[in-house]
Amino acid sequence: MRRRNSKTLLALFVLVVAWNPVRGASLQRLEEREFGKMPDGTAVQLFTLRNAGGMSAKIITYGAILTELQVPDRHGVATNVVLGAGTLEQYLKGFRGPAAIIGRVANRIAGAHFTLDGVEYKLPANDGPNHIHGVFDKRVWQANALPPAEGRAAVQLTYLSKDGEEGYPGDVTVKVTYTLTDDNELRLDYEAVTDKATPINLTSHAYWNLAGGGDVLDHELWLAADRYTPTDDALIPTGQIAPVKGTALDFTTPTRIGARIAQFYPKPGGYDHNFVLAVAPGNGKALVLAARVRDPVSGRVMELRTTQPAVQLYTGNHVKHAALCLETQHYPDSVNHPGFPSTILRPGQIFRSSTIFAFSVK
Repeated sequence: MRRRNSKTLLALFVLVVAWNPVRGASLQRLEEREFGKMPDGTAVQLFTLRNAGGMSAKIITYGAILTELQVPDRHGVATNVVLGAGTLEQYLKGFRGPAAIIGRVANRIAGAHFTLDGVEYKLPANDGPNHIHGVFDKRVWQANALPPAEGRAAVQLTYLSKDGEEGYPGDVTVKVTYTLTDDNELRLDYEAVTDKATPINLTSHAYWNLAGGGDVLDHELWLAADRYTPTDDALIPTGQIAPVKGTALDFTTPTRIGARIAQFYPKPGGYDHNFVLAVAPGNGKALVLAARVRDPVSGRVMELRTTQPAVQLYTGNHVKHAALCLETQHYPDSVNHPGFPSTILRPGQIFRSSTIFAFSVK
């Protein structure tokens, strides 16, 4: 990042300090500091966002990762509810639950290849014979602290994915804006443009534990999804869309995560399924309520709203159910299924999507 002179730093300080009506004192809504350095010397920055309700979010430029989200419980005691590491070294050595931004295409692409406009593109086979997620979570993004508006603090991160990165076509510029509001909402707004037709499917791979520790098997989950996309043994969609009714995938009424999870042992070791939202957002514009998670011990409740047509439930199977993911997305392997909602972005178009994680207590 460019070095700021003393006048710029003073201006930034003035911008991010606001009056806190709850505590009756000044609230520093946004801070920036260095988090560490990459092996090549590139600095990784950490931004801390705060709201008037006692919440705070920490985001680093490596992988656009949400490293920490402090949320009060029913007694007003704040706890970190997302898996994260305290140092850059831990992430570089392979921290197993980074809450990173995933792309160029989240989830799986069968056979690590696709054909677009008559041209076949081959991708790294990083999930057996298939491709999953991409490398956005391992890149250093550029960051811009946005001037605070009333009741919110925000930081925007930008990454340029060059033509040919991982085999994908086109120079793609991606922007992700994290916003923390005084309504106890963490909002993520995604945007992307390209100079060649390419698939795009962006999401946050945040691992949530509303208790702040232990496993999430006693968390209650409700999903606004009455259908899902069945898969083969490699978790590649068959192309069908099936009802959840009468299966262990039915979360249309609030259900303990652990109530039926044993039906997915030994493979994949828990839930790792794409759910089709019952109310389609429509052209990525309207936010719809997609999910609600409640921890009965702390009383924390997280509601998920999104403009995306689906959400992947993953119960942290590789970390012994220490957290769960709700990845808002298009369907897995959409690029190889013409009947699925399209993930193709073309020159002149702008990809936009939004997801809100709203917190309360019960």
